[in-house]
Amino acid sequence: MSTPKEYQVFGEDYGTSDYKFGPATLGNTPDIIENRGYFPDTRSLLLRMYGSPDTRLLVVGPDVATFVEARRDLAERMVYPMRNGVIDYDDERSWMVVKEVTRYGLLKYLPKEGEFDGFKCVAALSAAAPRYMYERIFEIHREINEEEGKKIVKAVTIIPQPLAVAIAQKAVTCTVLEGGHGNTQIAPISRGVIFSALITLNRGGSDVDLLAAEILRDSGYSDLAKEQKLVKIFKETVGAIPRDLGKVLENKSDPRFRAVFRIPNTKIIIDLEKNSWQRFLLGEYFFNPGHEVFQSYYRRGFPKPADTYVEGRAILGTSDLADVVIESISKCSFEIQPMLYRNMILSGGNFAWKVPQNLSDLAVDAPTKLALMLEQKGVSGVKVTLTKNPVYNVWQGCVTYGLFIPDDYTWDWDNREGWLYL
Repeated sequence: MSTPKEYQVFGEDYGTSDYKFGPATLGNTPDIIENRGYFPDTRSLLLRMYGSPDTRLLVVGPDVATFVEARRDLAERMVYPMRNGVIDYDDERSWMVVKEVTRYGLLKYLPKEGEFDGFKCVAALSAAAPRYMYERIFEIHREINEEEGKKIVKAVTIIPQPLAVAIAQKAVTCTVLEGGHGNTQIAPISRGVIFSALITLNRGGSDVDLLAAEILRDSGYSDLAKEQKLVKIFKETVGAIPRDLGKVLENKSDPRFRAVFRIPNTKIIIDLEKNSWQRFLLGEYFFNPGHEVFQSYYRRGFPKPADTYVEGRAILGTSDLADVVIESISKCSFEIQPMLYRNMILSGGNFAWKVPQNLSDLAVDAPTKLALMLEQKGVSGVKVTLTKNPVYNVWQGCVTYGLFIPDDYTWDWDNREGWLYL
């Protein structure tokens, strides 16, 4: 019996933090592992004693947690290849991680028996990814076939992440903001990404993580601040987006702000105590790191988000997110601009902020925050929505796209569409 088309189509969302993957038969929820790899110390006597496979030069997937050594080794040995959505051409360690993460996903779902002539993979990359990244992704899939000695991958196509979001939402004309760990893509779309209006802001969850680590250090948790994964969990648990940061600053001692976080399955408790009001800084920082409250951090050496260069002009990393959205949409025809404001779609984990129940008068969700910011700048007719599954929406668009593309539509470098058969 041949493999059904729904199983053959395999989505691959190469996020800056996580790799979402799996066949279309998974429905609305893909499999997921962290988009990272760990290069263990192969000189370890214990690893040598136990031999293969624990003498691996590179570890990906759930096994990473069992190899992680001292905190001081993390920066050197742990590699997040797509931290900013783009990998340098000659960054071989990062490309090694991407290859092994891809291999892990494909082998996990490779049928053990029956007829199977290979997956048709739909890979999602940052809209800012240069051509060489497309070439390397194609080559990685080809190499996996050769190294495994079987036809694991039949064909590959690549789609920009914001376009995948639009496809998943069945939106023809819209503005997609894809907020990932490493960057935020602002992409006006009209039957395709309007690349001349695309702005990839070098600001994402990783920048907020840096602030979360700084807050932890200020509260006496310097050792814990060194562990990136712990910092991320802390941010996602206690962080909140303020409706108006000014009102929070006026009431720093409000007892409702108290933030106490117990690290799951440990005895470690983080209590921000008098610094609990700073939980609102985490949400504000993503939307407006240029706010005056952050100047004290910058003066003491805290790194600002990196600037973005569009057509030779710098967009400051500390730019107000609403200003960047306005600049992006202003590059489009005036006739389409109202439609782009009326259908703004937020996707990605960095927009999935929760509103603490006891703080609903002071905290808001991401769509409300952006809509308020745009309206304050005089933009009317704004409608902002968060996708139902903001973390998985790109993957959902990948598999939908893969099921739609005709088998005889082959890859075209001019349009960057179609199947590249291996």
